[in-house]
Amino acid sequence: MEDNLKKHKVTIENREKTVVSGVKDVESFDENEVIVDTELGLLTLSGENFKLNKLVVDTGELVVWGTVDEINYSVKGNKEKEGFLTKLFK
Repeated sequence: MEDNLKKHKVTIENREKTVVSGVKDVESFDENEVIVDTELGLLTLSGENFKLNKLVVDTGELVVWGTVDEINYSVKGNKEKEGFLTKLFK
């Protein structure tokens, strides 16, 4: 692992409390999905009853409560992740 990578960590406790470090920005947030830009790419949490418990911008820490069903990483701007309409109107 390279030394120049910034730190990023995800901790999920009992599928109910999620703590994420290395958060640069919150792209979107609702009760069923959370998308955050982290030091290592876009992180998407899918589930239900999400509530933002804590966001510390200075340290990049995010705490979310809610049931986590799925966690996914992707690259911001990845063409494979573009929606159908975006591809259609190119």
